[in-house]
Amino acid sequence: MDIQERARGVMLGLACGDALGAPVEFMSKTEIAARYPDGMRDFTHGGWMNVVEGELTDDSRMAIDLAEVLARPGDPDMDALGASFVAWVAEGPKDVGNTTKLAIDHLAAGVPWSKAGYLALETRGERGASSNGSLMRTAPVAIRYRNDPGALIDVSRNTSLITHAEERCQWSCVALNQGIAYLLGGGLLDGLVEAAVQGIPVSSVVETVRNAPQANATSLSGTGFALNGLAVAFWSVMTTTSLEDAISAAVMIGDDTDTNAAIAGSLGGAFYGASALPDRWLAQLHQPDRLVSLADQLARLGES
Repeated sequence: MDIQERARGVMLGLACGDALGAPVEFMSKTEIAARYPDGMRDFTHGGWMNVVEGELTDDSRMAIDLAEVLARPGDPDMDALGASFVAWVAEGPKDVGNTTKLAIDHLAAGVPWSKAGYLALETRGERGASSNGSLMRTAPVAIRYRNDPGALIDVSRNTSLITHAEERCQWSCVALNQGIAYLLGGGLLDGLVEAAVQGIPVSSVVETVRNAPQANATSLSGTGFALNGLAVAFWSVMTTTSLEDAISAAVMIGDDTDTNAAIAGSLGGAFYGASALPDRWLAQLHQPDRLVSLADQLARLGES
């Protein structure tokens, strides 16, 4: 499997997870299981955001904005990323996370990108600001910097702290991207955990990744905490045997379903590749050509 196939799997897997989970976001795992006793397998419509089949939400949109900045040669233009986020919120999207919105409001008021997330953290506190809003969008970093471990760490952290400066958010992004980069290089699942946690100084992030493969659907939480999203992603990919199964399993955990499935889809997509996604999903997914183009651009830049 070549890098293009895997990179496309990351971007399309993220978006498919977002689209599959969006109609049932904030439903409990019990409610979802009652509605979909055989698992949620097909795109549908409705939910609190009243989405249509295959519609993308904030998870994919912010990942696309990040990917477009990273697809430009040279170091990431963090001011341009901040401007993209500000422009997106000005459009009036259906969903913006609380910490994300607060940080972007600071950006819109002229606060530098390096301080906006810290101001949001100061306002919301560690508990309120340790949400999954940077983890859901971080995967493009892994494609672009898969061959530069130091840059992968730095860019993962910087592109988190622009909105989510809390250290568990930053280092969860690093862990996810180190795992994705390992899989993009053809790594096997039995080495994924060690690759993901290499050099991570935050014990709670390391423990979350290490414990994920032994978890079960009953013990996992789908609420919007960064470590929950990290656990669901590694658990779903490492305890299933297909990309569709991994994404569906993440949705069935409930609560922040679109984000958890988007994170799982990005990780699983690096292992299985884009061709593993169901044709029926890709036929309904919004903006697939844009996602593929960005994946290809990042993959080419990542060769150097």
